[in-house]
This record gives sequence, structure tokens and C-alpha cells, in this order.
Amino acid sequence: MSVSGGVSKAVARAHLHGCEALQIFTKNASQWRGKPLDPLEVEVFRSSLDEHGIGPAVSHASYLINLATTAEGLRAQSIEAFVDELDRAEALGLMGVVIHPGTCTAGTEEDGLRLISDAIGQALAARPQYRTAILLEHTAGQGRTLGYRFEHLAAILSHLNGSPRVGVCLDTCHLYASGYDIASEAGYRDTFHSFDRLVGIDRLKVFHANDSKKPLGSRVDRHEHIGRGCIGEDAFSRLLHDERFAGLPMLLETEKSKISEKPGLVALDPLDQQNLDTLRRLRSCELTPGPAEGGHYAQDLS
Repeated sequence: MSVSGGVSKAVARAHLHGCEALQIFTKNASQWRGKPLDPLEVEVFRSSLDEHGIGPAVSHASYLINLATTAEGLRAQSIEAFVDELDRAEALGLMGVVIHPGTCTAGTEEDGLRLISDAIGQALAARPQYRTAILLEHTAGQGRTLGYRFEHLAAILSHLNGSPRVGVCLDTCHLYASGYDIASEAGYRDTFHSFDRLVGIDRLKVFHANDSKKPLGSRVDRHEHIGRGCIGEDAFSRLLHDERFAGLPMLLETEKSKISEKPGLVALDPLDQQNLDTLRRLRSCELTPGPAEGGHYAQDLS
């Protein structure tokens, strides 16, 4: 949800839509520096989350941050900006900060993964008492971005000696685009078996629920409305009924309508409502064996 008009407005927007969890940007995602958080807004934000029973809440780090870069100036700026993201999230009482691991600017993928790990290690050391977690987001693998294989996430965690302050965010669009076939029942089973073996289900803290405009293995990150893309509703139905993920937040990053662009306005966004309604419908149904290849379809229980 947008923080236009103040961070507390994001909670008001989430409550209006009947949300159970929330993701925000704590500052403009396309700028290095943001305005300091208003102490009164912080207080209202935190109390509003409690009042409406919304949680967990997380933030998404700026897209400018690149923890894998070899350029000294950009690397220093990225680490500084990342620590600022942690400061803002801690002040707001957020469960974690979601961050894209980084993009190789030189060297091998292993070199890039070590740079990412070292940068995260610096951030952790700079804020040793923080409760806010760092949530590595699995990526679609566009260009030279890292984090598109579970092995990448496992390597970062290994370099950090398995720090308990680092978790994982899985994006359904990114999984599919990077080559994990969560759309089929067998592919879904194999994907999470592989994730558990390499990373560990206990590391998974957040889902980004997005359909994909692009096909399996395209390595192109283009989000689509739930059930309108190449993944389809069945995968989301499996996800919603998977007992391993009960209680984990599923956060929409699908396209919003123009009403969301109006500064400070707190109003229902019809596209958000459409996607939320689809997920709620799927959650209210039970999975029943489908007619082909042991597939499933959702049976309405209402």
C-alpha cells in the first residue's frame, strides 16, 4: 500500500481493503534519500496496525540498492541506504525489509554472492540489536541479477553462517519466470522440495503473490493479476491450502488503478480488490483431485 500522505495512511488503506498483512516503501523507492519519519506518524502507524489486527508488516527496500556491485562508490552508497532502510523499518516495528540480493557488475556469480553476503554482514554488524529481519527476495533472473536460483540464496546464507536475522521472500512470478514450474502439481511439489532441501522452509517468511505475464523460464519479471497470467489460479490455490505456509503473509504487487495515484487519497482500488477477492475465493475453497495428471481444481465451499 502507498504511504502517500504519511505512513499511517498505508494502514488505513490496508484496513479499507480488509488486508491481513501489509507491505510498504518507507520512502520513495527510486530515490537514495527519504524524508525522516515523522514521530507522530510512526506512533499512529504502529497503533493502527495493532488496532486493526494487521500483521506482519514489512517494507521493501529501494530499487537503487545494489549489494553485488564492484563499484566502490555505489557499493558504499548501497550499504548506507540499506542500513537506513533497516533503521526506518525498526522504528516502525516492521517484521522485515525485503531486498533484491543484487546485480553482478563484474566477475562471476560466486563473486557477486560473496559481495552481497559481505554487505549484509556489514549491515547486521552496524545494527546488532535490531529485531527487524533481512528478507532476501528470490528474483526472476533478468540480466545479471542474482538470487534467481535457490542455490544463490543458500550460498548467501552459508556465507553469513546461517544468521537467524536473515530470511527469504518468495515471489510466485519470479519463481515461474526463473524456471520453477509452480503451475503444475508436480512442479509445485518439486519446487518446494528443492527449496526445503537447499534453503529450508523455516527460512521462508513472506510470499509475494503475483501471476506472471511471461512464460515459464523466460527470466522476465512482469507481474500479472492473479489467475490472468501464465501461472493460473491452481498454483495460488495450492499455496493457500499448503499447511507448511499457514500464517505466512502473501503480499500483492500487482498493477493498481489510477485512483491509487491521487496523493493522500484513501479509497478502494478496484484492481487491488479484484486480486484480493480472487485470493479469498480460492482460500474459501478446498482442493479436489482434478481430471488430468493428478491435477487439482478449487471446489467452492460457500
